[in-house]
Amino acid sequence: MKHLITFAAVVSLGLGLAGCGNTQGQRTATGALIGGTGGAVVGNAVGGTGGAIVGGVAGGTAGAVVGNRM
Repeated sequence: MKHLITFAAVVSLGLGLAGCGNTQGQRTATGALIGGTGGAVVGNAVGGTGGAIVGGVAGGTAGAVVGNRM
């Protein structure tokens, strides 16, 4: 439950920050950073170190795509 709350906080913060970038590149980078962090937190809770790596990569990619579209 602790990891879910952390993930929700990271995602909430990330959505706010991703929308504040002045350029598309800034929004993409912010989305990737926040998505990667959230993915690593959840991945670590689910599968340890290997899960953190996979979750971080998946979250970073998804965050970059979302940030790029905002």
